Amino acid sequence: MKLSTKALLSVLLAGILWGCIGLFAKHLNAAGLDAMQITGIRALLAAAVFLVCGLLRRGAALRVKLRDLWLFAGMGIVSVVLFNLCYFDTMQHSEASAAVVLLYTSPVFVMLLSAIIYRERITLRRVTALLLTLCGCVLVAGLLGSGVRLTPRVLATGLGSGLFYALYTIFGRAALKRTDTVTATVWTFIFAAAGALPIMKPAETAAQISHAPALIFWALGITVFCTVLPYFFYTWGLRHMDAGKAAILVAVEPLVGAVLGMTVLHESHGILKICGIVLILTAVVLLGTEHPQEKTVQPAQPEM
Repeated sequence: MKLSTKALLSVLLAGILWGCIGLFAKHLNAAGLDAMQITGIRALLAAAVFLVCGLLRRGAALRVKLRDLWLFAGMGIVSVVLFNLCYFDTMQHSEASAAVVLLYTSPVFVMLLSAIIYRERITLRRVTALLLTLCGCVLVAGLLGSGVRLTPRVLATGLGSGLFYALYTIFGRAALKRTDTVTATVWTFIFAAAGALPIMKPAETAAQISHAPALIFWALGITVFCTVLPYFFYTWGLRHMDAGKAAILVAVEPLVGAVLGMTVLHESHGILKICGIVLILTAVVLLGTEHPQEKTVQPAQPEM
């Protein structure tokens, strides 16, 4: 299997695993844990898992240059913690559908920032795939005809979630030029755990879990299957493909969430939602068959 194919499948697998988060979050929410507690649990447990992985490599994954720590702080605090704060605030003050659609403005930010910072090409195929993805997310989220109002706060936090989500790809692309996948993810979640700890009410969270030991199963599930594995797969895939392409491919996440919602959680399944799924799949196929010499919308910027 070619490296590019492995990278594509790795990013798609990350999106699929992230799309399963609702199955675990539903049980944690039902037990009384709020969004910031769930974020803190994910960050702390994931940091512990990645730290163990680093130590098993005889500490090699923990060795980084001090001048590179700002990149991992950006990935952990900005792209994990601040993203979650904005995303869950959007969900709290609006509909989940609005939060999903605003979150998936992230490929727009990635494509534009990657063109400016990394001189990645903006191809006609990628622009088409991006438009298909955005339209698909709108349909999958059921935003059309829902009467959802976007207040200035919802618009600001929703676009903020998209921007911070996008910055993981931007910071990650730079970090992976200086270190490997395991080291990047270890330090990302060390900083994410440090940033999440003050806002997760650790004593209260620990007390809630102690009164309901079954929560440990769901906490481990959301950590391993919806945090550790997808972040590793996405970071590895990002190492071997353009940032803009990776950002669009990972948009299979709402598609998976919609399919699971219709089949497992017995949520509504109308024709528009199915059309949205088809649009996102079409975007994935377009990117998967992209030729290296695709025509660009604008020429790459000169080397600085």
